[in-house]
Amino acid sequence: MKDEESGNRLGSYLRARRELVSPVQAGLPSGGNRRVPGLRREEVALLAGISADYYLRLERGRDKNPSPQVLESLARVLHLDHIERTYLLGLVAARPRTPRRRRPEQVPARVHQFLAHLQIPAFVEGRAFDVLASNPMAVALSPRLRPGENRLRSLLLDPDEQAFQQDWTKAAAGFIATLRTTIGDDTDNPRFVELVGELALSSQRFRTLWARHDVRNLDGGTTTVNHPVVGELRLHRDKLPVDDVILVVYYPDKDSDSDEKLQLLAALSHTEPIDTARSRPADTRHPKTP
Repeated sequence: MKDEESGNRLGSYLRARRELVSPVQAGLPSGGNRRVPGLRREEVALLAGISADYYLRLERGRDKNPSPQVLESLARVLHLDHIERTYLLGLVAARPRTPRRRRPEQVPARVHQFLAHLQIPAFVEGRAFDVLASNPMAVALSPRLRPGENRLRSLLLDPDEQAFQQDWTKAAAGFIATLRTTIGDDTDNPRFVELVGELALSSQRFRTLWARHDVRNLDGGTTTVNHPVVGELRLHRDKLPVDDVILVVYYPDKDSDSDEKLQLLAALSHTEPIDTARSRPADTRHPKTP
């Protein structure tokens, strides 16, 4: 995307967040002929206690080393939460830019053994949401959890995955914001470049949300999905770091309706292949774009 290509990540982030704050949120009059979404540059500067000229230099990338005090003031004006504030501060933190040797993401042998013993859906994903390994229960839950699939690509481009998610809009926003957090300053990583470029061409939803510069940590939580065979499932999700990859497990509340349905799904998966409908190979690039 343009901000990564130009190297002006700080300016792009400030501009994107400025456009999301309304005058009312900032305590300013909302009337008048406003030709820009959100706050004007001079309004941000005034509220942050800096000159309009200095703020303009920040957005245009002419000054890339603002003080922590300036960044804290901008974070306050832009209504950034803790994760967003940390991300903003990280954009100007000194980091060595020496070339890094890229190691392929590998699943430790012990994790393959662990997956085989789990009786709940579990899989391993990489930093770009690539599925690296999974157990039979994960595939019974969703064929998009087979090794070789990419969870974000499926979410944005596969109608079956969109129907699977009870709140697809929220899920898409969360995944995209998490991807931006994960990328951080690793903008030249070939896998990230490939995935962002593909989705930018294929999905309008991705382009819209990526331009917002939202950042988020997608850790644990609870999600509800619509399984085509057993129906609605309410599942908890935990994400556990293992070396350089992430182990993801889904599980229901004990003795709940979802627990019974998951046991039924397990029984069905042991007796015959479960047709969960129109899953596509991992290298598909042209499904229906939302």
